[in-house]
Amino acid sequence: MIQTENLHKHYGAVHALDGLNMTVETGTVFGFLGPNGSGKTTTLRILTGLARPTSGRASVAGLDLASDGWSLSRRIGFLPEEPAFYPWMTPREFLDYLGRLHGLSPLERSTRTKELLELVNLVEAGKRRIGGFSKGMRQRLGMAAALVHRPEVLLLDEPVSALDPVGRKEVLELIETLGGQCTVLMSSHILADVERVCSVVGIIAKGRMIVQSLREALMEHYAQPVFEAETADKPSARRWADTLKVQPWAAAVSVTGDVLRITVKDIALARRELLASAVAQEVVLRRYEETRPSLEDVFMQLVDKEAAQ
Repeated sequence: MIQTENLHKHYGAVHALDGLNMTVETGTVFGFLGPNGSGKTTTLRILTGLARPTSGRASVAGLDLASDGWSLSRRIGFLPEEPAFYPWMTPREFLDYLGRLHGLSPLERSTRTKELLELVNLVEAGKRRIGGFSKGMRQRLGMAAALVHRPEVLLLDEPVSALDPVGRKEVLELIETLGGQCTVLMSSHILADVERVCSVVGIIAKGRMIVQSLREALMEHYAQPVFEAETADKPSARRWADTLKVQPWAAAVSVTGDVLRITVKDIALARRELLASAVAQEVVLRRYEETRPSLEDVFMQLVDKEAAQ
């Protein structure tokens, strides 16, 4: 449904995209990840027709963007990171206006507007001026706007970044239900959200795709065992972390306050050595557990490896 082949985009001497190859199958929810400046937003701008590549080829819903870009708007929905609206309109007026632009009949516009306001939990705010909306309300309205014409492909740039926990949960549940109904490409920096709703993950760095895989296959192939330990105080956490970093079985050690996160190469050896090390360093533990590696662990491992090359 979405394909890029050797896609390049240059802004002077800056190579925002440097030979990006990506394939998104029909009906999948695709998590598009990468550090700041990796080329995610540039890719989305090209896929929506808002920017042209310097070289390479891109297609969406069977349309070659170089020759069929004029008909792209009928096939895709797009939610930018900061959606814009006419502030004097109400959500009902705005969604009806978009429906008219997409050629919906009056009955279709009325029915679709009601459905979408219920879907994004904006029924009570449907007659209020958009100019008084919070950022989270605007984000939910932007999601509704992207869905007015029932697009085949939905492109989302940081769709839940402005939402409170309740709003984020609602939008993520909505994205989950869209899987199978349309193809979703979701760019996000909240890796836990991507891990929750996306069936396929692509990680981009320096304008190139460094890995694309089914989420579970990615986790199985790259994830390393992880232990977490909460100490009684921050100084002992830092002291213990310095000791663990030089151990041959430790792949990475990070400290956040008084919590250590230890990624290990040899889980059997780590199980024997970790607690013994804590006793030797006279570290008082409040919590100690072996955890399931997260998508964030895999992401950091791959991005750090790419940065080192």
